[in-house]
Amino acid sequence: MADAKVIPFDDDRSRSGGSPRSARRRTAGSGSRGQGPVAASAVGTAAVSALPGQQDASLPPEEPQQSGPHAEGAGRGDWDRRIAGGLAFLRRRVTGEYEVDEFGYDKELTDHVLMSTLRPLYEKYFRVEVKGIENIPSDGGALIVSNHSGTLPLDGLMLQVAVHDNHPAGRHLRLLAADLVFMLPVVNELARKAGHTLACAEDAERLLRLGEVVGVMPEGFKGIGKPFGERYKLQRFGRGGFVSTALRAGVPIVPCSIVGAEEIYPMIGNSKTLARLLGFPYFPITPTFPWLGPLGAVPLPTKWTIQFGEPISTRGYPVEAAEDPMLMFNLTDQVREQIQHTLYKLLVQRRSVFF
Repeated sequence: MADAKVIPFDDDRSRSGGSPRSARRRTAGSGSRGQGPVAASAVGTAAVSALPGQQDASLPPEEPQQSGPHAEGAGRGDWDRRIAGGLAFLRRRVTGEYEVDEFGYDKELTDHVLMSTLRPLYEKYFRVEVKGIENIPSDGGALIVSNHSGTLPLDGLMLQVAVHDNHPAGRHLRLLAADLVFMLPVVNELARKAGHTLACAEDAERLLRLGEVVGVMPEGFKGIGKPFGERYKLQRFGRGGFVSTALRAGVPIVPCSIVGAEEIYPMIGNSKTLARLLGFPYFPITPTFPWLGPLGAVPLPTKWTIQFGEPISTRGYPVEAAEDPMLMFNLTDQVREQIQHTLYKLLVQRRSVFF
């Protein structure tokens, strides 16, 4: 694999050099199906086994829980609805009656399968607590800027679940990812279907103008691959490309601070030789990996807190403000300082890494 590189977020160049993305929209009766019967069967099985709180949008609302002699019948009815919903989902996957936008985002698959897969990790394992969700607007575009950590990018996935499950409008977060994500087999396809796209200004601005909530972690590999001794110390945010994009789109910037992700894989070393051989930006060495083999890839069950700060408005600036380097520097520094200050405040408030 070639050496991975992060495309600068403030680079307005075209993505023609990046990995190809699907520009077609699948609708009912369209030509390409995208998945064969075997893959669709696996997806359908996952949909049927979704958690009790999940229900197919095409089905009528669930009846209230009953007690007494009719409780058993009500339980059977609930399972019947689940099975019917799973079979309907499977039929749509096989026949191609689902939509994929120009970025490859598959909303139905994300809601019914990917979110259901991540939710136990979010709710039971990391026990994520969310604060300040009201700072994300109910409609229109918004840019969420967060710290990045944890050796593996689980913080981005947990942030995606946090926005979807806690926002009153059930908004979806579209994450901007480094090109390495789209070079990995399987991961590439899943990332596209989950709504992620390449971290370039062109795509970010288009999504924001379409009214999407977009997430960016400006620290990139410098943040996620930093040693354990530098935990919760924000790395450099670059030249302010995310600020420029938000100004052009006229959307607010929402700072976000994540506590708990730094300790899931305490990185005590970095094998640069192995990293070069594998084409990775770093090769982590932790107290459990690679010493315990596959078991070393299991993250520690830390307690997470995700806090969304007060939005920073970008309205009122002239059109040419997006090209003002001094303004970019000031706004970037303002966002960074707000995230860092909130991280320190959350660290003081937490009782333990695990509780």
